[in-house]
Amino acid sequence: MIRAGVDEAGRGPLAGPVVAAAVILCPDPIEGLDDSKKLTPQRRAELVKIVRAHCLHGVGVASVEEIDRINIFQATMLAMHRAMEQLCKALEGAVDEVLVDGNRSPGDFREEWRWPTRPIVGGDGIEPCISAASIVAKEVRDEMMREADLIHPGYGFGQHKGYCTKAHVEAIRKQGPCDFHRRSFAPIAQYSLI
Repeated sequence: MIRAGVDEAGRGPLAGPVVAAAVILCPDPIEGLDDSKKLTPQRRAELVKIVRAHCLHGVGVASVEEIDRINIFQATMLAMHRAMEQLCKALEGAVDEVLVDGNRSPGDFREEWRWPTRPIVGGDGIEPCISAASIVAKEVRDEMMREADLIHPGYGFGQHKGYCTKAHVEAIRKQGPCDFHRRSFAPIAQYSLI
């Protein structure tokens, strides 16, 4: 049975895209896979290299503009679909089952989703293929945020990755939001009230 794990990174931040990854594990077990949030940055960096080198994977991104247009939940489902499409191109075949972290299946929200799916609450800490997807999604998004830090200096995207920290809110207060901020998210939507 060919089983893929899917997870996302970046649903909660005030800035940046939401990124999803889909992973089919390699035959040899990878030691230390876990929920990306439970791993140190150094361990995630080590594991993502192993996953990318030895496992089939796909990445899907939904942009800030898409998040603002269709909402973060729908954008997450879209990113997951894009990750699965990319994975299937690499696989050149069919996936028998998709394990998704969470309690919802993208198939309930995306007409084009065509894979049998099983949502698993806390799956990123239980199922190794979801753990691998969690790590890939987090590392890809973090890299995007480090790049955004160079394009939009002064917000600290490289440090807080777009999350709502005191320093981030203060930077928004001083500079105003940039085009990498999600206009549909408070406090960005309420910027004029800050």
